[in-house]
Amino acid sequence: MTDPKPTDNFRELRDFLRDHLMHSVIPFWLKHAIDESGGVNTCIRDDGAIISRDKWLWSQWRAVWVFSKLYNQVERNEEWLEIAQWTYSFVSRFGWDDEVGGWRLRLSHDGKVLDGCESIYVDGFAIYALTEFARASGWDEPIALARKTADNVLRRLRTPHDQIPHWPYPVPAGAKVHGIPMMFSLVLWELGQFLDELRYRDAAAAMSDDIFDNFYRPDRDLILERIAADNTELPPPVGTAVVPGHAIEDMWFQIHIARDRGDRERIAQACRIILRHVELGWDNTCGGGMLLAIDADGRKDVAWEFAETKLWWPQTETLYALLLAYEQTRKPAFLDWYAKLHDYSFEHYPVAEHGEWTQKLCRNGNPFTETVALPVKDPFHLPRALIYCVEVLERLAADGVATESPFD
Repeated sequence: MTDPKPTDNFRELRDFLRDHLMHSVIPFWLKHAIDESGGVNTCIRDDGAIISRDKWLWSQWRAVWVFSKLYNQVERNEEWLEIAQWTYSFVSRFGWDDEVGGWRLRLSHDGKVLDGCESIYVDGFAIYALTEFARASGWDEPIALARKTADNVLRRLRTPHDQIPHWPYPVPAGAKVHGIPMMFSLVLWELGQFLDELRYRDAAAAMSDDIFDNFYRPDRDLILERIAADNTELPPPVGTAVVPGHAIEDMWFQIHIARDRGDRERIAQACRIILRHVELGWDNTCGGGMLLAIDADGRKDVAWEFAETKLWWPQTETLYALLLAYEQTRKPAFLDWYAKLHDYSFEHYPVAEHGEWTQKLCRNGNPFTETVALPVKDPFHLPRALIYCVEVLERLAADGVATESPFD
């Protein structure tokens, strides 16, 4: 199917994105990534060539989530469930560290420990994946593991952020970081909803409040990535780093939570914050696309590595957030921005001869080869965004706006 034009309707956009998911993105992973020893290979090039069979559990749990979500939401394809089970079995067998009470960061292809519990985010992706996999498989074991992981996370999160293993993003002394309440508000909320357990929902709600009450700065009308432990601002440039794609991703997390809670005021606030950060993050100088990071005060010295790159994930997260915000508000501005970002993304990132997207571009749109965060190509941000975009477009069509242009 060709890329939709401005005269097309929501159903055609839905069909285009679903086709891209089903016939380009997922086939790449099925063809190149399944490892005979267990799990999926994510140290992989755009052409599918395997660079390393090391298993970064950050990525393994993400893969479990994606294939479980595909099975739960898109189609009851047994192959997808088998891949989720295959990856889950490998990680659950070798990944847990009883002494620490958390998930290890990296294993060899045959399960040997290469890096221990160096990142709390691995535990977040584990909770996320275990919840979705439990829904897909009907097994009791992932539920027990999700509870064990969540309970240990809540225990570990009682300590200051600068004492929590946080690889690959160092936490400055005396700081709180946005990523922790962002991630754990979503994954604990979803676990609490699935299990109907108030303690997880209450913990998630408290983290949501922390984001809106502290990381969001009303005088700046933006979300800072780092604040002081007492909720004041840190000195620049460390304290003025803004990652627009991160804030936008968080805001769709918060819309999901607020939607479940029936909190229309918070949904409206999150939608407005999405638009604000799209406007801040869009590169008006070098042809468009979302920059990775900016300074809240406009400084050239941005305290975030690779700030001027255009990674794939801020684009994918923003595509979904814009459609979701339009659904919630019906304000044309969200569709106007979606059209601009859709065009930029599909012109620059898909690798047509192999499927999937290239993950890293320089500001000028040329390929970027340095490692950013993990040395992996993840089966996560792109398929997740496409799954959710298709879902929201389905709802828009069902709401009787199927003949409207998603670009007008």
